[in-house]
Amino acid sequence: MIREVLDDAQLKMDQAVEHTIHEFAGVRTGRANAGLLSRVTVNYYGTQTPLQQLASFSTPEARMLLVQPYDKGAISDIERAIQEADLGLNPSNDGNIIRLAFPALTEERRRDLIRVVRQLAEDGKVAIRNIRRHAKDSIEAEDVSEDDVHRAEKELQELTDKHTTTIDEALEKKEEELLEV
Repeated sequence: MIREVLDDAQLKMDQAVEHTIHEFAGVRTGRANAGLLSRVTVNYYGTQTPLQQLASFSTPEARMLLVQPYDKGAISDIERAIQEADLGLNPSNDGNIIRLAFPALTEERRRDLIRVVRQLAEDGKVAIRNIRRHAKDSIEAEDVSEDDVHRAEKELQELTDKHTTTIDEALEKKEEELLEV
């Protein structure tokens, strides 16, 4: 039973790390990144549809992202959805492709984004600690010896440390990306 609790905790911690890293991708850096558009949904014939299902993306240069809709009739809806997403980007289209130029970030905006990323990392670590607490409570509720409980709690702490370190490494990488000029 303890093994099941630990396996469940590991799975949930993996998901928390994955979610945090996905959230990092949504924070705009100075470079073109299709991950920034992952949360954009388009009103496509009356249905909210993720942009990834309606278009392909390419980055011909570091500060330019091209969005090529599969359906040319949806180009104005896609353009409107990008504007309404409040990403700080102004889309321009030529009837076939939407161009998104990524302006250089100001120093103040970089500091703001670093604060946002650090908060996302902290939220991820809090989620991991909550998973640890719930797993620890479940382990202590089991009818097993104190030695087994101690071993399981030690393993749980190692899992927690490993996942927290993964988030810290991803945070460090994202901060470097944001500070890159």
